[in-house]
Amino acid sequence: MTDHTSVQARPCLWPGQEGAGRHPAGRLGFILLNTEETADDDIRAMVPPDVGVFITRVRLVDPVTVQNLAAVAGDLGDAARLLPENLDAIAYVCTSGSIAAGEAAVERAIRTAQPETRPLALVTCVVDALRHLGITRVAVGTPYLDEVNRMEAAFLEGRGFDVRSMSGLGIARGRDMTRVEPRDITRLALDVCTSDCDGIFLSCTALRAVEVVDAIEEQTGRPVVTSNQALVWRMLRQIGVHESIGGPGRLFRLQEPAQAPIDMSRAR
Repeated sequence: MTDHTSVQARPCLWPGQEGAGRHPAGRLGFILLNTEETADDDIRAMVPPDVGVFITRVRLVDPVTVQNLAAVAGDLGDAARLLPENLDAIAYVCTSGSIAAGEAAVERAIRTAQPETRPLALVTCVVDALRHLGITRVAVGTPYLDEVNRMEAAFLEGRGFDVRSMSGLGIARGRDMTRVEPRDITRLALDVCTSDCDGIFLSCTALRAVEVVDAIEEQTGRPVVTSNQALVWRMLRQIGVHESIGGPGRLFRLQEPAQAPIDMSRAR
């Protein structure tokens, strides 16, 4: 009878020889609101398959007011800890929420929980996208209540943008924002677009605005930035992914930053 007591398992791999894993181009984390039903699909549709997408949630209590949005900041660290370690970047996926909490507070909460990861607030992505497109005079459409719109307009003005017009749908519940039909988002964009604006910003990750970016740009002759579009564009640039990015609108097609407001009628 064979004595197996002296037989030792021989590893086929040594530590450090495991390979690059499924996502060699990068690994991204996203902290979504519990009411969110749109951003999940938008993110996965725009991110290339060799980039990992890891999602967790944080709770927002209805109604969507400035006070309730600001309260979410206290839970961001715990949410970030639920994501895998050593991701390349983690973003808080709420436009108005990242304004209410403050970009610095959002980044601090994520960095404290995941010190090896680059933190981003969604509104930072929006600002970078608007600047990349050369937009200074912006028309803004949102699903928000007036108090949230006033907060967002003040933020944009404080960052150097001239808000030429702003209109909200007056929706108080987060999940209801996800139910706005793309045709109504298009109508909102057309309503806020002024003759003197350089571009349109459609705020809120819950809006299905990504689906109608190209149509709105075609109809208005203006570049369009949406929350989810700006989020993915900025996160991919963060990890050095510039090629093979499939996303809607002028934002994804323009490789170099615009030096002046874009005339879309000549850009096409």
